[in-house]
Amino acid sequence: MNKQYETVKEYIIDRLGDGIGETEHASDLHHYLLNEDYFIIGRYEAKQFLDGETFNAIEKVKTYEQDNFGEVSTDLSEPEKVVNMFAYIVGEEILRESETLQKAWDRTLEKSDLDAIAREIGEVSVQKVINSN
Repeated sequence: MNKQYETVKEYIIDRLGDGIGETEHASDLHHYLLNEDYFIIGRYEAKQFLDGETFNAIEKVKTYEQDNFGEVSTDLSEPEKVVNMFAYIVGEEILRESETLQKAWDRTLEKSDLDAIAREIGEVSVQKVINSN
């Protein structure tokens, strides 16, 4: 799943570079990055993203939702829905690696914070993120 994690990480870094989350509360950054817009649109694109990791992605979504909500609400038969929820979950895991974000948790973010967060998560290996979860 390294490829999928890396793609989500690059997506986050690109959105931070676009200023997504600037002047927003740090604790809401994940929402602005991965919950206000679709990570992938379209069934074909979603299948291409999964690239043989469909069942691993489904398992990740299922486990996350059961652990956090007590039930699975994502339609696991729809690749687009699975991929977007997968990106949401992985984004949370990736952002956890940013010390800047953790230190800024109770305040509004500035451009310099977004740059630092992007740099920090850019330096983290996706294998480290995968192994920590």
